Amino acid sequence: MKRVLITGMSGTGKSATIRELAARGHAAYDLDTPEWSHWIEAAPGDTLTPGDGKDWVWQLDKVRVLLSQPRDEALFISGCAENMDELFPLIDTIVLLSVPIDTVMQRVSARAPGGYGHVDEERNRIAELIAMIEPLLREFADHEIDSRGPVNETVDRILALV
Repeated sequence: MKRVLITGMSGTGKSATIRELAARGHAAYDLDTPEWSHWIEAAPGDTLTPGDGKDWVWQLDKVRVLLSQPRDEALFISGCAENMDELFPLIDTIVLLSVPIDTVMQRVSARAPGGYGHVDEERNRIAELIAMIEPLLREFADHEIDSRGPVNETVDRILALV
């Protein structure tokens, strides 16, 4: 079984990609949901957090169980969390989705009220985090895909990699 992490910053298409993989019958899980992640108090001085004094992190024990289950087919997970590197030893391939900042801003602005990035303050924070975090994600990624096009094309490219 191949375990594939699809990661990237807010607005790069992680959730849409994982939904398309699931619709095609693949084992696919969006870890950027309360089922798999939760808010914690951020360490003092931590500048890599999406929330004011809060950090969105994976529930490592739950995700570790998911990644450790034997499967015949590939397992796709998506998300981006400060603690995800703790599970990199259980992941076979990391795919980074990326798009230009103007595309990110268009996408997050269009989210429903309450969706992360819908308000100006959150969009400003997203831009800061992209500048700081995306280069770090690029260092760990095995592949990078420009996800500006239709989601089905992004998924086709991911499936060609695995």
